[in-house]
Amino acid sequence: MKAAGDGSYDQSQLVDFVRPLVGTQGGGNTYPGASAPFGMVALSPDTDREACAGYKYSDTSILGFSLTHLSGTGVPDLGDFLFIPEVGAPKFTSGTRQDPNSGYRSPYSHADEVASPGYYKVKLQNSGVVVELTASDRAGMMRFTFPQCSQAAILTDLNYFLWPNYDKSRAVLASHLQVRDDSTVTGFHLTHGWAEKRYLYFAARYSRPFDHCQIVSNGNVLADAHEAAGKDLQFLAQYQTGSNEVILVKVAVSAVSEDNAVKNLDAEITDWDFEKVLNNTRDEWNRDLGKIQVEGSKDVKETFYTCLYHSMVAPNLYEDVTGQYRGLDGKIHQADGFANYTDFSIWDIFRDQIPLLGLIDSQRDSDIINSMLAHYDQSPEHMLPVWYLQANETWTMIGYHSAPIIVDGYFRGVKGFDAERAYEACKSTAMNRRNSGLAAYETLGWVPHDKCDESVSKTLEYAYDDWCIARMAKALGKQQDYDYFMKRADNFKNLFDPSTEMMRPRDSQGNWRTPFDPYEWVAAYADGMRAAYTEATAWQYTWFVPQDVPGLIALMGGKEKFNHELDSFFSFGGQPLGGYAADNEPDLQAIYLYNYAGEPWKAAKLLHKVMSTRYGTKPWMLPGNDDCGAMSAWYVLTAMGFYPVCPASDYYVIGSPGVTKAVMRLSNGKTFTMTAKNLSDENIYVQSVRLNGKDWDNPFLPYDQLKNGGTLDFMMGGKPSQWGTNPDVPN
Repeated sequence: MKAAGDGSYDQSQLVDFVRPLVGTQGGGNTYPGASAPFGMVALSPDTDREACAGYKYSDTSILGFSLTHLSGTGVPDLGDFLFIPEVGAPKFTSGTRQDPNSGYRSPYSHADEVASPGYYKVKLQNSGVVVELTASDRAGMMRFTFPQCSQAAILTDLNYFLWPNYDKSRAVLASHLQVRDDSTVTGFHLTHGWAEKRYLYFAARYSRPFDHCQIVSNGNVLADAHEAAGKDLQFLAQYQTGSNEVILVKVAVSAVSEDNAVKNLDAEITDWDFEKVLNNTRDEWNRDLGKIQVEGSKDVKETFYTCLYHSMVAPNLYEDVTGQYRGLDGKIHQADGFANYTDFSIWDIFRDQIPLLGLIDSQRDSDIINSMLAHYDQSPEHMLPVWYLQANETWTMIGYHSAPIIVDGYFRGVKGFDAERAYEACKSTAMNRRNSGLAAYETLGWVPHDKCDESVSKTLEYAYDDWCIARMAKALGKQQDYDYFMKRADNFKNLFDPSTEMMRPRDSQGNWRTPFDPYEWVAAYADGMRAAYTEATAWQYTWFVPQDVPGLIALMGGKEKFNHELDSFFSFGGQPLGGYAADNEPDLQAIYLYNYAGEPWKAAKLLHKVMSTRYGTKPWMLPGNDDCGAMSAWYVLTAMGFYPVCPASDYYVIGSPGVTKAVMRLSNGKTFTMTAKNLSDENIYVQSVRLNGKDWDNPFLPYDQLKNGGTLDFMMGGKPSQWGTNPDVPN
């Protein structure tokens, strides 16, 4: 790809700017393999069964290649149906990282590895086999190039999925294999991992009929068997191969049945043309990535499009070509008028990834909302999802943040879902005592720390969710509901302790918890006191009042005091970002709070520090767990110059852009263009802004000014200016 003389680049192949290996070292927990946007299949190498996404860049050997993966989560699961080519006498155990030759695991080198959207390639050093992977929505193709060998084979291990080996309570509970003909095998397994009862089926078709094949149960070959059931099943396709002989394997998955897996396979990959599948998926990625066209240096573009790519990996399609899917109730359902999705990391993605989709992919946003409503219909608790994973509610994390996702979509004009039904689902979920501590929250006005874990975090997040529901209630003419939920939305005030100027735990009698250490992460005490914060410190959570930042400013004693507290937060301990955690969600919005109190230049400096030092193009350059795209979406939106501090509101907060130009194609076909004149590593401060051709001195971007397209033009400089110092904060 050639750079044009003006610094712009050819936009037709945006996939070439994506670096899927970003996030595979450190805490990012991404995978480098092949998938289509939001696809059901993710063919990717696994180096560590205990790794959340299966792959660690620092590992030196590969276990094999499995068909499904989660992106950026903090808990492992999926990694279904491991395929591994072998030469010589077949091995049925994996071996260890210390001694890969003791099993089917193989050393590899990053020098022999290629990863790009929809494609992965590596050479396995033990066997000399070159492995290439590509994928469509529900299917994929593996291309194995073998050396000349009288004993070549492809092993499929059904007793494999991603879960720590030390947790013996988690396992494959049942599995089944059937050899359907001389080149086709199907099967399923039922796993108990993060998702307690997860069914997945697969179909695999080989380009060359088997010379021989074997089913292995508990390490023993079943003579002449063509079907078997058990907890530890493997399948071995055996060949005699010539030099550089290629054997292709088409694979597909289904949560419904083996027959449906075959239907998915036959519908999506009709022949043996690997390049056709790859090119179709690359085209799909180029179309989705092309919804935002940016200009900037090569490194900046690579960082931007890698983050945009990771924000489009999940949630994942979860229905067959027939429209059938397995529901939360375990029954088979038919998606009617929407595509069904799963893998909802809701505590994370409500903040920015879903609001991003609401701007550029409203159809997908609508499908996600309808999938959440289907979950609600199937839920025995009559609850919207909390952390939904393949027909299982994991109950991971806190809050009822499906509500802001639905409300944000409603106010963005997302079509295709019933607003009244959606509102009732939000209201019912918010009233459901399955939400820990909710009864006390309703009566006391806070969740008490002596009765409930994560009490402060739950109070603050419930209050924000209640504000979202109140806003939708008002729009639908439900005044009584509006008044009720707006009162609950003020509950954050009940945990603000003026003596510490932080959100502090209170017990059921109204007493502040003592001792109190505002800097201790999670605030878990050795004397048995309950943790009051979710993956954060008191100081980090104090800033989570997105629905009423002016109210928080008032609690702290006004703008001057508020800014002083922010200064202290971002300089604490002499660390580059102070107490701010760029690697986790609770305080992601905190930098932008300077704009509410008239000091946006401080936000600009910090935003550029995070963008330039915590994100990049190397495997370790993602701040923390990507959480199904949440951390990556923060960068995408921040680089375009604005961010949804309060999703479901009618505005964004203007920051300081990280790209010189961004043309965003909105879902309605309009375009919104951001330019940043004179932007450089030194010129990071906003001097002036013009919105749709008019001077704009307010550091807030109304959605009404964005939704019909337009322009947002920054003039950047090397020193702070007076721009945005007298903000008109939206109500």
